[in-house]
Amino acid sequence: MSKPAVTELLQAAVTAVKGTERPGQAAMAEAVAEAVEDGRHLLVQAGTGTGKSLGYLVPALAHGERVVVATATLALQRQLVERDLPRTVEALHPLLRRRPEFAMLKGRSNYLCLHRLHEGVPQEEEDGLFDPFESATPTSKLGKDLLRLRDWSDETETGDRDDLKPGVSDRAWGQVSVSSRECLGASKCAYGAECFAEAARERAKLADVIVTNHALLAIDAIEGAPVLPGHEVLIVDEAHELVSRVTGVATGELTPGSVSRAVRRVAKLVDEKAADQLQTASETFERLMELALPGRLEAVPEDLEYALMALRDAGRSCLSALGNTRDSSVQDEDAVRKQAKAAIENIHDVAERILEHSEFDVLWYERHERYGASLRVAPLSVSGLLREKLFTDRSVILTSATLKLGGDFNGVGASLGLAPEGIRGTEAAEKSEDDGLPVWSGLDVGSPFDYRKQGILYVAGHLNPPGRDVQRSDMLDELAELVEAAGGRTLGLFSSMRGARAAAEELRGRLGLPILLQGEETLGELIRRFAEDAETCLFGTLSLWQGVDVPGPNCQLVVMDRVPFPRPDDPLMSARQKAVEESGGNGFMAVAATHAALLMAQGAGRLVRATGDRGVVAVLDPRLQRARYGGFLRTSMPDFWYTTDRNQVRRSLSAIDEAAKKA
Repeated sequence: MSKPAVTELLQAAVTAVKGTERPGQAAMAEAVAEAVEDGRHLLVQAGTGTGKSLGYLVPALAHGERVVVATATLALQRQLVERDLPRTVEALHPLLRRRPEFAMLKGRSNYLCLHRLHEGVPQEEEDGLFDPFESATPTSKLGKDLLRLRDWSDETETGDRDDLKPGVSDRAWGQVSVSSRECLGASKCAYGAECFAEAARERAKLADVIVTNHALLAIDAIEGAPVLPGHEVLIVDEAHELVSRVTGVATGELTPGSVSRAVRRVAKLVDEKAADQLQTASETFERLMELALPGRLEAVPEDLEYALMALRDAGRSCLSALGNTRDSSVQDEDAVRKQAKAAIENIHDVAERILEHSEFDVLWYERHERYGASLRVAPLSVSGLLREKLFTDRSVILTSATLKLGGDFNGVGASLGLAPEGIRGTEAAEKSEDDGLPVWSGLDVGSPFDYRKQGILYVAGHLNPPGRDVQRSDMLDELAELVEAAGGRTLGLFSSMRGARAAAEELRGRLGLPILLQGEETLGELIRRFAEDAETCLFGTLSLWQGVDVPGPNCQLVVMDRVPFPRPDDPLMSARQKAVEESGGNGFMAVAATHAALLMAQGAGRLVRATGDRGVVAVLDPRLQRARYGGFLRTSMPDFWYTTDRNQVRRSLSAIDEAAKKA
């Protein structure tokens, strides 16, 4: 019996979810099916409203081999597991004559640890002598959270933090969860048979489709020990986020706080000589960090090198001593030992990495108002890692609404370790394979929205260009006029929290409209209030550029205060830009402009979320019109009708506002 056609399967799935068939979705499904069948790699740009989840799930399920789907956001993970997959599996069952199983898998710290819950957190002497459940008063926020977690542990089937409604603070969750390094292991743990994380892994081993996140995918690639079961197909949704998530996982950090905690954790578990060695190294490092100035370190200064050598050597001594000394006065010693070992291993490994002076790492100091100074090390590029670990022995499909920047896939492709897309044909494929570069193709299936009729891209070309310390009073005047013309309904996307705060304070004083500011409440609550009230505006920074989905008339003006280039003093971005220039490329375009293009494409995508949406994306930065790179940035955004006529835009906003009020 022949396999049913992908188009037939897609039609059944779309009907099951009560959706609408779209040409872009069908084109995507057929391209994914071909790539998976041939074992090739595919980048697919599928605009908002295409229905890309079904566009990859249907051909993946039809293929019959195990599939891993990695997403960046919790919202999409939940949508896949709770809505899309159940309906699609049921719809395809009569045609495929089988019912594929699916499961969600996350990192261990996302699951409730029963050992921590019942035995308490291993406590250092200076942190208090009592179990946190006993010492947290029942009326305190922490106490209430911990008591609720105890009750929830008897009800939950998954132990997944994201299933707990409402959620709890990071501090509370930290009392009942462990990292993979801190885990005792199912065979040694008294609660191993009931462990939620182990149960999730077992379900994943039996599943045909495993839904996970970019971070676990990165850990699977970097750690060497496989976390994910073997699979034939990898689908990366929200793929524009992948490089930053992998970079985050591959970044090491040392702080005085983390080192001193390690000292306290190991003190009773090693001999006095090893403990004193680590204590002395910790004090030296702490004194050095008090004087640390934020910025990149092109080379490891001599005083830092000595401090790191001392930390590394002391860490090695403590790790050796941990295996020899046992202290009967320490309660639950195995758990205490495991936690101490994890802390010491991190210090040793990060110190060792920095001391290796790798040309492929970037080193810098950071200083945070609340947490103090930290020393960080990150890979200059993750493209080689991704090329080697991601595109080997499986077909990889990467998809997002924003993968084409400046009109092609090459910018995103290069960050993933892929050769330029422009070279085609058999000869090119052979050359790529000879060079060890993955062979791939790109496909843009468009969007069901008519962007030129639904939206306007307005660039305020008459304003002064933004400067680092320039007071942009003309920008604030322009912003106030636009928001007033729109009757509220504004999502303000700012390149810095300082800019968002200044704009909110200014407009609250000028306009009689509610202005919500990121950070004043939880993000979910702010978005809910913004979506419910037409007059309300929401101002904020990075997470709003990508995380807001408000279809309908309550979001009809999206404002960007400036082109969101990375900060000139961003150590990692500036190092990457310099590396491109030293190899003969255009560092500004490859790094800074590509970073800005991706954010602007995502930000502009907040405007049109449904076929009936109308509105304006206003960029209050004249460089988008005047600068040579302006065309590259505009081409990366949805194809809105473009204007620099401020009067035309105000009239359009007023008309849209009136139409929304009548409706």
